Amino acid sequence: MTPEEFRANGHALIDWIADYVESVEQRPVSATVEPGDVRAQLPAHPPTVPEPFASVMADVDRVIVPGLTQWQHPSFFAYFPSNASYPSILGELLSAGLGVQGMSWVTSPACTEVETLMLDWMRELLDLPDHFDSRSGNGGGVIQGTASEATLVAVLSARWRATNGAVNADGDTTALVAYTTSQAHSSIEKGLRIAGIGTDRTRIVPHDDAFAMRADALAEMIAADRAAGLVPFFVCSTHGTTSSMAFDPTPAIGEICRRENVWLHVDAAMSGIAALAPELRWINAGMEYADSYCTNPHKWMGVNFDCDLYWTADRHALLGALSILPEYLRSAAAEAGAVIDYRDWQIPLGRRFRALKLWFAIRCDGVATFQEMIRRHVALTQELAERVADDERFEIVAPHPLNLLCLAARADDSTSADRATDALIDAANATGEALFTRTVLDGRSVLRFSIGARTTERHHVEAAWQLLTELA
Repeated sequence: MTPEEFRANGHALIDWIADYVESVEQRPVSATVEPGDVRAQLPAHPPTVPEPFASVMADVDRVIVPGLTQWQHPSFFAYFPSNASYPSILGELLSAGLGVQGMSWVTSPACTEVETLMLDWMRELLDLPDHFDSRSGNGGGVIQGTASEATLVAVLSARWRATNGAVNADGDTTALVAYTTSQAHSSIEKGLRIAGIGTDRTRIVPHDDAFAMRADALAEMIAADRAAGLVPFFVCSTHGTTSSMAFDPTPAIGEICRRENVWLHVDAAMSGIAALAPELRWINAGMEYADSYCTNPHKWMGVNFDCDLYWTADRHALLGALSILPEYLRSAAAEAGAVIDYRDWQIPLGRRFRALKLWFAIRCDGVATFQEMIRRHVALTQELAERVADDERFEIVAPHPLNLLCLAARADDSTSADRATDALIDAANATGEALFTRTVLDGRSVLRFSIGARTTERHHVEAAWQLLTELA
């Protein structure tokens, strides 16, 4: 492709994206294909000679788009929001066009310094503790791909600190014990597995009626493990669980972790962005105790996937766990402590210029835009909750402080209720008019109604609720 063709095709692609975003509401929310349909419509073997760009885009329209779940659809109420604003798309395009490798400061200084600035901006905007600021001395932030990567980095940092670095030499994790709840994201267990902490050394702390960790039970389990000669080293407290939007009592958990010298990681991947609105900063309760924290602008802030923000209060432990320095990666600036080398803050070596899309989104949309969207979604969720509460056919089964409502069908017995709830989800999703996901809370089948798409307005929520009531 020549530069001239690139210009023409690029203009055409931008037009296509704008048309897609503006018309996505007219499409079914869920994919309209069966397994194998997409592959069957595409050539079995790669082309030998170049194909016209128009032919490729024709296949995008004909094959790719029908095979997509439309995450940008205003009636997408499944999983979690995954917004992609126009400025963030342009920032992603610029990152691709620049094609830099930002593994170290010396490999692209601007890539590192803009990222550090963005994490400090976001720390300020979310009103997180000063100990996460890059200028604090031992703290700082980094963009990870997902919260799963952030969790693993936190676990490895905690593992290093708990063993005084010995684990890097002997790999011995047999005495280490971690604590979380059944409501925590599956990435917590996955990160622990990767770090060598098996299920026999992962304690599932009981939760209360609001699906939040019981701090008293945590304290008892830590005491029992110490008495057995084990080493409690990691606790994950969740601010907004995926299934139910539960908030673990981090102030009480933090007191225990500080007393017991246990690493406290706070996972706010789903809900942390709500703190952009000052009136919602109650979600940060207990953050002064956190050794690490993560949240995702790629969920509820309009920054396209992937963009997880991870902060640590203990840069020393992070670098101890992850820094490996062959001769070909050395630089005078890094060894003098004058710069950050983000290759040491993540699992991979290489990294792209992710910070650009966050920088573009903040500068081009402004923080007030994000605040308005968050407030709108929270208000719509509370309005919906009132409607559900007034309909005797349904039951709200979990607290709903932000933008997730968990509901279930009522019936004479639990089995019938579960069947009715599952049938309702299947029937609603089959229409293509809206999309919901199912979860299980204390053995009950539950419909998750997650309101977070950038373009979702009141009439979209009302239409989805009407759909559910007609199918119930």
